Amino acid sequence: MSARKFVPYANESDVLHVGHLMVENRVDRITLSGDIDLTADQAGLAYAKQLQQLLAAVVATLEGRELPATLPPPPVQTVANPFE
Repeated sequence: MSARKFVPYANESDVLHVGHLMVENRVDRITLSGDIDLTADQAGLAYAKQLQQLLAAVVATLEGRELPATLPPPPVQTVANPFE
């Protein structure tokens, strides 16, 4: 994955890039955005293995916790526009 270990749900700051796919770590969710082509070549295989390791770590972390049926949506805050 990367030189620094990505620990799912450990913090609000880690970001991992696999191709053009961005994986953002949060304490209550992992966000995937962007896109990736898993091509039938060595590069595609390397990306697929990175994703496999990442998802295995996510599944292992989730299986090791007591989980609610569904997670409530994050709170939404409205802040004053500093430019007005």
